[in-house]
Amino acid sequence: MATFAQKTFDAVRYAAARPTYPKQLYDFLFAHHGRDPRARWDTALDLGCGTGQATLELTPFKNVIGSDPSEGMLVQAREVVKSRPELDRPGRFKFVQSAAEELGWLEEGSVDLIVSAQAAHWFDWAKLWPEAARVLKPGGTLAAWGYSQFRLPQYPSLTPLIHEYCQGTDPLHSVGPYWERPGRTIVDDHLQAIPDPRTLSAASWADFERVYFTRPHHALPEARPSILRTRTTWAGMLAYLQTFSALHTMKAKVPEAADVEVRFWRKLREEVARLEGKDGGEAGEGEEVEVEWPMAVLLARRA
Repeated sequence: MATFAQKTFDAVRYAAARPTYPKQLYDFLFAHHGRDPRARWDTALDLGCGTGQATLELTPFKNVIGSDPSEGMLVQAREVVKSRPELDRPGRFKFVQSAAEELGWLEEGSVDLIVSAQAAHWFDWAKLWPEAARVLKPGGTLAAWGYSQFRLPQYPSLTPLIHEYCQGTDPLHSVGPYWERPGRTIVDDHLQAIPDPRTLSAASWADFERVYFTRPHHALPEARPSILRTRTTWAGMLAYLQTFSALHTMKAKVPEAADVEVRFWRKLREEVARLEGKDGGEAGEGEEVEVEWPMAVLLARRA
């Protein structure tokens, strides 16, 4: 997460290249929240909101707060709100620079829904669960989700190549050694390391469940079909690869890695061309490719 706090980090480019969460996910989360007769729709809080991608989707709520420790991310989030007049009702969206575990600026029982998108693996949950219980109203919901290593579903035979680049051990050809741990390990293990809040404070939480949108990529309990997917050009794929925090760290430490992501990207294109019977070439930069990410969702309800 230190990468995102650096002044040289390009939050605009990051936001443009990352995957967008589907409407299906938000419909699922809102339906879950609304099942409790005590549920209210006044205030939602997005922890680790980054550039506000998930924050701006919390439109069923009258007031929405995004918090993040990186001011650079928050600057971009505020600009996005300004660029969308249909969202910019005065005072509806608020952004606060804050760690997820430090919510002293919120009153007890003041929040109806807490979400966290692709940030839960950075948090100290031993501290966060009590804070979340304090600020949530009875019947309120916490929903956190994260996605793991990308796949090319049309070309499953390329998964080992992707894994070697993303999680390998070669310090010159893989970004694997440069991820911040244990955060990356937690997200790639589908958030299973995040504890059930009832083991910390049973009286505060009515229920807790883990939902996996990972099939066919992982054999997890009651896994559902993947829903986080997109079609992009190969140029768009390169832009996504260039958002990896591990890549930024690698390039700062290893001068020989200046074009490591480009070499991997070209290898992927060569392999796709080979699989399609075009030996000796590469898939064109403007050609489209389908990309999919396995995703895990944590759901907890305040007692």
